[in-house]
Amino acid sequence: MNSFGRLFRVHIFGESHGESVGINIDGCPAGLPLVLEDFLPDLERRKGGIQKGTTPRKEDDLPIFRSGVFQQRATGAPITILFENNNTRSGDYEKQRAVPRPGHADFVAHQKFGGFEDYRGGGAFSARLTVGLVAAGVIAKKLMSGGVADGGVQIKANILEIGGETDLEKGLQRAIDAKDSIGGIVECRVSGLPVGLGEPFFDSVESLLAHAVFAIPAVRGVEFGRGFAAARMFGSQHNDAIEDMTGHTRTNHAGGVVGGITNGNEIVFRIAIKPTSSTPKEQLTLNWETEQLENFSVKGRHDLCVALRAPVILEAVTAIVLADLFLLEQHIPRIWPEAGQKES
Repeated sequence: MNSFGRLFRVHIFGESHGESVGINIDGCPAGLPLVLEDFLPDLERRKGGIQKGTTPRKEDDLPIFRSGVFQQRATGAPITILFENNNTRSGDYEKQRAVPRPGHADFVAHQKFGGFEDYRGGGAFSARLTVGLVAAGVIAKKLMSGGVADGGVQIKANILEIGGETDLEKGLQRAIDAKDSIGGIVECRVSGLPVGLGEPFFDSVESLLAHAVFAIPAVRGVEFGRGFAAARMFGSQHNDAIEDMTGHTRTNHAGGVVGGITNGNEIVFRIAIKPTSSTPKEQLTLNWETEQLENFSVKGRHDLCVALRAPVILEAVTAIVLADLFLLEQHIPRIWPEAGQKES
């Protein structure tokens, strides 16, 4: 449903045009320092209206801590963080209620929930809810910051392509010229991981990451290491030769995971982001009041390329998954001082 994880467990809630969206994080060890400034860099990266090709909708996205944090430390109780929705234009959606937008969840949500769903801005299906995931990701990253390698676990995602172009500006301009939306490919790399994370059979590292990744709206595919290219290789080409007792391999075609378990090398995986479903291009869709097909054009404020805002969200869900696996293996170090002591 709306929860994910075992020991580091997140529960997401809210709707795009509701009073607020938010996240509840259970399992954060007591004593972890948490201040507002920890969250601002990643929350800023997720915002729309900052770079060309993103929605002009702007929200302050300042985290409001409702529980689980006291005197700038995690208390060990569930952490609840809210984000207010202030810049909404619900009228854009009320006018088109009977005409489900192609590529969106409008029709299936209406059928599943009997018309009781909040349809404004996509409601609970909106990427607006990912702001809570980013906040949980900040906490997860901080939990792993004292990991097994110098500098802890490092998670970094970057856009590789937009519309098939490695020149991102060129790919974005294609969509602008066509007055349409466009997709992209985002790669995530994780370094500093120990050997042994992952719980085969069904909770392999790839299984858990793929599960979490597909919760990000607009994700249509995921591949690890060489991914689909491995299907065109010989086994002798794809196999990674182990060079030392740390598990370091000469190549990394497996993407840092073998048998569903981390092998000590860098995790490398990529996700495919579909073109934003909301496009000004005229399309054909069903009017469920008249039960007739009609031409339709999406109005409102939307991302031209939602992949532009995906990297920090991808980092966040990756961190959530790995923090849970770290706790399962009891790898989370108490790198923060005991109560009453000052940090060095």
